[in-house]
Amino acid sequence: MEKEYELESQSVSSDPLYALSSENSRLEEENSNLKRTIQFYQTELEKFRNPPFIVSEVISITDDYKAIVKLPNQSNFLVDISKNCSEEIKSGDMVLNEQKSLVVMNKVHLTKNFPVENYLIVNKDIKVSWKHIGGLKQETEKVKDVLELPLLQPQMFKDMGLTPPKGVLLHGPPGTGKTMIAKALAKETNATFIELVGSELVQKFIGEGAKLVKDLFELAREKSPTIIFIDEIDSIAAKRIETGTSGEREVQRTFMQLLGEIDGFDALDDVKIIAATNRIDILDEAIMRPGRLEKHIEIGHADQEGRLEILKIHTKNMPLDSEVDLEKVATETKNFSGAELKALTTEAGYLAIKENKKNIEQEHFIKAVKLVKEDEEKYEFLSSSYN
Repeated sequence: MEKEYELESQSVSSDPLYALSSENSRLEEENSNLKRTIQFYQTELEKFRNPPFIVSEVISITDDYKAIVKLPNQSNFLVDISKNCSEEIKSGDMVLNEQKSLVVMNKVHLTKNFPVENYLIVNKDIKVSWKHIGGLKQETEKVKDVLELPLLQPQMFKDMGLTPPKGVLLHGPPGTGKTMIAKALAKETNATFIELVGSELVQKFIGEGAKLVKDLFELAREKSPTIIFIDEIDSIAAKRIETGTSGEREVQRTFMQLLGEIDGFDALDDVKIIAATNRIDILDEAIMRPGRLEKHIEIGHADQEGRLEILKIHTKNMPLDSEVDLEKVATETKNFSGAELKALTTEAGYLAIKENKKNIEQEHFIKAVKLVKEDEEKYEFLSSSYN
């Protein structure tokens, strides 16, 4: 039986008609694959032949259904809208324009790209709250009254006919907690936190700084409630001079845009500004007048009770020896900033690790105080030598 099957198979495979049919099927399949390949490359080639479109923003629509668009180079044009456009075009839309005639071909769904999003900190990433700030009870109470209350209960101010400040100016020595206060406010009010240094608003090319300021406030309104924290505000808000270099004039343009944006929003909006500086004496009066940053809160060095409170916060999770006297440490750290007190506790921990101790002893804190004081003296010497 097996031999008969083998003979039948051999006769079929040797049949010329069968062989021709198999070859024909193979060629048809290969031809079909080649057609698909050719079609794919034709489609790809067509992509290179089609000119790219220009992406623009629609400023307004005229009565005869034409569009005034703003191109990326900030130029405005009155253009036609193609009849083949599949969606209705309205003000604020992002559209595709044909390169030569700038005719609007279609609407494109794009999210606005804010360069200032690099400075945005999501609320859930903020780890600082009011309980993490020590030695600044009066100062934090002032911030709560001026900014936190209007954000949490705006209707109370409306009912009373009161206009709360748009922001505050925190001034004082470095490391005293100005940034922490701003972050804690954002955390407690569940607000978006935008943090940047004033010098970052100064850009290389003319007009870029002003545009960055405009985008900053536009993003703040979109993400509201928002806390805008501008550190070292003196880098762009110093007293203006009549003559200066082109760079100084560009700083002044950016500063004027900042003033215009502050004037442009309502005090009861969900956007608040906190500015910080170490040099309030050089600030332009325009930024500090009523209606802008009219509330000025000094954040200075904490007193002995405040220093003790700060030390307790930073040593809360540290294994302290039972004989450690933080009150004595607080007495020895007069004029220490909050940042220096934190550095002191960290240094004490390092000293304990070097000695292979399981607990941090009083002696470690005494040595740490001397080390931090020596670092501060070196910094002051280098600063005076540089100046």
